Amino acid sequence: METQLDPMKDDLPLMANTSYMLVKHYVLDLDVDFKSKVIEGSIVLFFETGSQYRKTSSAGKECCQSQFDETCKMRASEPCHTPMINVSTCSSKMEYNDFAVSGKEEEAASDENSNHSNNEQASGISSSKDCCDIEDHGNKDFLLVLDCCDLSVLKVEEVDVAAVSGIEKFTRSAKLTGVSKLENLRNQIVHELVTLPADRWKEQLYYFTHCSQAPGCGELLFSTGTWSLEIRKSGIQTPADFPHAIRIWYKTKPEGRSVTWTTDQSGRPCVYTMGSPINNRALFPCQEPPIALSTWQASVRAAAGFVVLMSGENSAEPVQLREGILNWYYYVSMPMPASTFTIAVGCWQEVKQQSFKQKAAIGTNTEFSLPSSQTDLRWHEEICGHMEYPCRFQNPAARLQAVIPYRVFAPRCLLESCEEYLLQLVPQCLSAAYATLGTHPFSRLDVLIVPSNFSSLGMASPHIIFLSQSVLPGGSHLCGTRLCHEIAHAWFGLAIGARDWTEEWISEGFATFLEDLFWARAQQQLSHDEIKGQQELKALLRWRRLRDEVQNSEEELQVLRPKKESTGEVSESGASVVKYGLKAEKIFMQVHYLKGYFLLRSLARKIGEVSYLASLRKFVVKFHGQLVLSQDFLSMLLEDIPKQKQSGLTVESIFQNWLDTSGIPKPLLEEGETWKECQLVQQVTGEVTKWIQTNRRIRKSSKKKMKQDEVVFQQAEENDLLVRLVELWRPICIYWGETSFRQKTNSLLHDFSVKT
Repeated sequence: METQLDPMKDDLPLMANTSYMLVKHYVLDLDVDFKSKVIEGSIVLFFETGSQYRKTSSAGKECCQSQFDETCKMRASEPCHTPMINVSTCSSKMEYNDFAVSGKEEEAASDENSNHSNNEQASGISSSKDCCDIEDHGNKDFLLVLDCCDLSVLKVEEVDVAAVSGIEKFTRSAKLTGVSKLENLRNQIVHELVTLPADRWKEQLYYFTHCSQAPGCGELLFSTGTWSLEIRKSGIQTPADFPHAIRIWYKTKPEGRSVTWTTDQSGRPCVYTMGSPINNRALFPCQEPPIALSTWQASVRAAAGFVVLMSGENSAEPVQLREGILNWYYYVSMPMPASTFTIAVGCWQEVKQQSFKQKAAIGTNTEFSLPSSQTDLRWHEEICGHMEYPCRFQNPAARLQAVIPYRVFAPRCLLESCEEYLLQLVPQCLSAAYATLGTHPFSRLDVLIVPSNFSSLGMASPHIIFLSQSVLPGGSHLCGTRLCHEIAHAWFGLAIGARDWTEEWISEGFATFLEDLFWARAQQQLSHDEIKGQQELKALLRWRRLRDEVQNSEEELQVLRPKKESTGEVSESGASVVKYGLKAEKIFMQVHYLKGYFLLRSLARKIGEVSYLASLRKFVVKFHGQLVLSQDFLSMLLEDIPKQKQSGLTVESIFQNWLDTSGIPKPLLEEGETWKECQLVQQVTGEVTKWIQTNRRIRKSSKKKMKQDEVVFQQAEENDLLVRLVELWRPICIYWGETSFRQKTNSLLHDFSVKT
C-alpha cells in the first residue's frame, strides 16, 4: 500500500483508505508517564462503511477487489503481529454517569479489576503468516489502513458492542440473517449509534463511552509500516462485513514526532502537540485525510500536580482515581479532522484577575455593535449544509454570545506578564471577531503559553490556542495581533477547512487578512486614520517579507495551489499525499500567509470593504462545518458581485495570476506600493533612514564622541511603533551581524524613546 502511492520523499503520505471505511468517533483512554516519556493506553474507533464501497457494492464483491489485490501484492512480505501481552495493565476501565439524564461532563472512577478479556478470541494465529495469504484463506481479506507512525502497537481487537447493557434499543431495525448474524448485529449497532440525530448527542456520547468499555470479542491481525497500521480479520472480504468498532492497544515512543517532551519556562516537565508536519499519527492511530471528519472523547490520566488541557467542549475538572493520580475527561460533538486534536500536559497555572481596575477595563471593552448586514444575517434562519451535529449557528443563545467563556494558562514564571497583557486582550479580540464574522463556531476557549521550544508564534485548535512566549514582550500590539490571528482560525482553518491540505492559504491567508480587521475593532481608542495607517504599515512589512521569500526560496514552494486542476483528488481508496508536506524549508515559509493575504486584500479593494465583508459572512454561514476548495469561495464571491465578472475578474484568472504560479503575483506588481503614500509609513521609513545614517557615522568615526544633539529621533508614543521599526530594520542585522545588531538595537531603541 505504501509503495503503491510512490510519494516523493518530500511529500506527506495520507495512507488511510477512507473511501472504504470512515471513522466517525474516537474514544481515547491514556496514561501520561513523564519518567519514560511515553503515553500509553487504548483507542476505540467507530466506523461507517465508506462512500466508495457503498457506491459500487451493488456490482458485487468485486467492487473493492482491485484495491485489495494491489494491497496484498504490496504487503506480501510483511508479517502480521499478535504479541502476547497483559493488556489489563495498560489502562484502567472507566465508568461514566448517564449523559441522557444529567447532561454533565462525565466523571471517571477507577476499577482496579478492569476486564478486557476476549470471550471469542481467535487462537493459534501465527505471526509468520502473511496478511493476505491466499493459500490459507482462498480469497483476499479486506485490509483496513490507518495512518500511524512512531507508535508501538501492542494489540488490536474487535469490540463486542452487543454486550453493552441497554444497547438493545439500537437493534430494532436490524435484519439478522445468515451465519454471521452476530457480526451483523454489532455493525448494525454501530451504524445506528453514529447516525443518531444531533439532538441526541448526549445519549450518543453516553453509549460511545459504554461501548468503548465493552469486552473484546476476537483479536485482529495487523502489521505496521513506516506510515501506516494495516488491520484485517481472517475471512472478511468487504468493508461492510469488517468490524465497525475496534480497540487498539498502543504506546507512543519518546522520539515520536507528534508530541514533544520538554520543560516549561519554570523548569517543570511537560508534553504537548506542537503542530508537527506529520500531525497526530504518532500520538494515536487515525485517519488523517481531511474528509475523515470525526468526533472524539478522551480520558487522560497524569500525576497530581499536572494539568491536562485538550481540544474539548467542556472545561474538564480533574477526578482523583487513586493517590497521586488524576483523570481528565474531554469531549467534542462537532466533527473535525483528527489532525486538529490537541493536548498539552504540564504544571500550567490559570491566570486570574487580580485587580478591580483590570476587570473594569475588560468590561468596558467587550461591547461592539454589529453592522446592519451582520445583524440581518445572524437572525436569518438557514439550514446548515454540513453533516448533522449540535451546531452553534442554529442556537439562538450562541448567536448572541459576543464573548465565549475563556481561560488563560501559563507556567508560573509568566503569570504576571500574562495578567498584564494577555488576559485583558482575550475578551476584546473575541468580541471584535464576533462583530466581524458573527457566531463563534466553538463554545469556549483556553489560551496556553507553551514552552520556549515552540517553533511558531501561535497555533489554533478547537477550543484551545497555543501562544509563544515571544508575543508577551511585544506588549499589547504584538500579543493582540497574534491572538486575533489565531482566533480567526476558529472560522477559517477549523470550522471551515481545506479539502486539500496543499491549499494552506485558505486557512493562513484568511487568518492573516482577518487579524487586521479584528485588531482594528479591538482598538476602539484609535481613529479611522490611525487604524488605516497601521494596516498600510503592515502591508509594507508583508510586502517586503514576501519579496524576500520569493527571492530566496524554491519556485515550486511558492505556488498556493501546487496540484492545480488535480487539487482535491484522491485515489480510489481515499489515500493521497500532501505535496511537499515534509519538505524542511516549507515549515518556515510564509508564502501561503502572505500571497493569500494580498489576494484577499486585493479583492476587498476591488469590491469594496462593506460588500466584501458581507460576502465573507455569507460564506461562513453557508460553509461552516464543511471542507472547501479555493473555487468554492471565489465562485460564491463573484456570484455575489456580478459586476466583477464583467470587469474580467474570474475564478480562472485568479487561479492563473495568484494561486497557480510562483513569484510575486502580477496584479500585485501592477497595483504598486500604495502604502508609500501613508503618513505612518513615511514617518517610520524616515526614522529607519536616520538609524541607518547614524550607524554609518558611528562606524566611520567610532573613536570620536558624537554630540548629544547630532541626531534628533522622534519620540515614540506607542510600543507597537517600535516593533514595526525593528521589523523594517531587520536587513541591518545582516549588515552588522546578529550579536552586534542586538547590542545596537537596545542602545538605539533607548535613544529613540527618550530623545526629542
